[in-house]
Amino acid sequence: MKRIGILGDIGSGKSYLAKKFGYPVFNADHEVAKLYKKDKIIFKRLKEILPKYFNKFPIKKEEITNAILDNKQNLKKIIKIIHLEIKKKLNIFLKKHKNKKIIILDIPLLLENKINKRGDILVFVESKKKEILKRLKKRNNYNQKLLTKFKKIQLSLNYKKKKSNFIIKNDFNYKTAKNYVKIILDHIYK
Repeated sequence: MKRIGILGDIGSGKSYLAKKFGYPVFNADHEVAKLYKKDKIIFKRLKEILPKYFNKFPIKKEEITNAILDNKQNLKKIIKIIHLEIKKKLNIFLKKHKNKKIIILDIPLLLENKINKRGDILVFVESKKKEILKRLKKRNNYNQKLLTKFKKIQLSLNYKKKKSNFIIKNDFNYKTAKNYVKIILDHIYK
C-alpha cells in the first residue's frame, strides 16, 4: 500500500485535492469533528483538564475556540487528548484499507506529530495567499486569532514544501486538480 500525505497551508485546498485522487482518504479534521460530537469519553477528558470551558455534551466548536484563545497552553492540552484518539482512528482506517493500492492522508499535523513514515509520498498543496484568505473568510467559523495559534504549532510551509515529493499549484479549478493528480499517479505507477 502506498501512502500519500497531503501537506499545505490552512485553507490551501488539501481536502479538496485529497478527494480527487479517488482512493480512500483519512481526513483528520472530519475525525476530530466527529469526536467532539459523538465521543463522551473525549468530552469527560476535556472537562477534567479544562472544566471552565466544557460543560455540556456534545462539545461545541466555540467552546474549543474559547479555550484555545484564552490560554496558549490549552491548545497543547486539547491536542494531547485528541491526538491519541486520532492515531487510533488512523490505525483502524489503515487496517480497513490494507489491501488498497493507495490511501490518502489528509492530516494537518502529519509531519509535526510524526505520523508520516519513510516511503510516504508527500504532496504539497500551494495556493495564493489572497485565495486562501478569501476561502477562509467564507467559512462560518473563521477566526484570525485562532488561525494564528494553529500556525504557530505547525512546521514552516517552506520546510513542508522541501520535504514534499510533489507540489500542486492549486487554483481551485477541477480540471487543474485532476491534471496534477493524474501526473502524480502516473509517476507513482511508472
